[in-house]
Amino acid sequence: MRNFAVIGMGRFGESLARTLYSMGFEVLAVDSNQERIDAIAPYVTHAVQADGMDEMALKALGIRNFDVTVITMGDMQSSILCTLLCKELGVPYVVAKANNDAHAKVLYRMGIDKVVFPERDMGVRVAHSLVTGNILDYIELSPDYGLIETSAPKEWEGKTLQELNVRAKYGISIMAIKNDEGIAIAPSSNDVINAGDVIIIIGDNSALKRIEKM
Repeated sequence: MRNFAVIGMGRFGESLARTLYSMGFEVLAVDSNQERIDAIAPYVTHAVQADGMDEMALKALGIRNFDVTVITMGDMQSSILCTLLCKELGVPYVVAKANNDAHAKVLYRMGIDKVVFPERDMGVRVAHSLVTGNILDYIELSPDYGLIETSAPKEWEGKTLQELNVRAKYGISIMAIKNDEGIAIAPSSNDVINAGDVIIIIGDNSALKRIEKM
């Protein structure tokens, strides 16, 4: 079982820690504020009041023994210092929240494994769901590519993926088909799109915009 350390119990950090624990993972929650630690303690495996910028404190927590450490501290200086310490202490995989592109650039130069932009990403996802009624969710994979979860267009209903030939016609790939019976991951060319199906599509942003308008 993978284990996670989440440093910083602001709104994003708390939500992340609680969600990972509810999914069955072992989670260590860390924050310098005792009240936040008391609040999160019932919803994680361990909750410890400690300073994420204190090298000795991180060593005492055995931070290098966690598979993934997520740094969610809001202050840029604190985030960068904590990231540096985690990398120096040998944490296998470090993820950090960034406030802006400059923050992210510094983190990547320090060798961080992944940067997340929770506020920006949520704004993008909500915007897509607001302007296009059939889009259920949107995830930006890179500046040029994304993934959408959408109701199947009516003109696709009753047709197989081979008949639709979406890669040639639209420049997209269908990664999964969901319905009341379950989810088909990497569906075959003989799978049929039915009314009420939800499909998960990956492609470049221009291709996804065409699908959004269908």
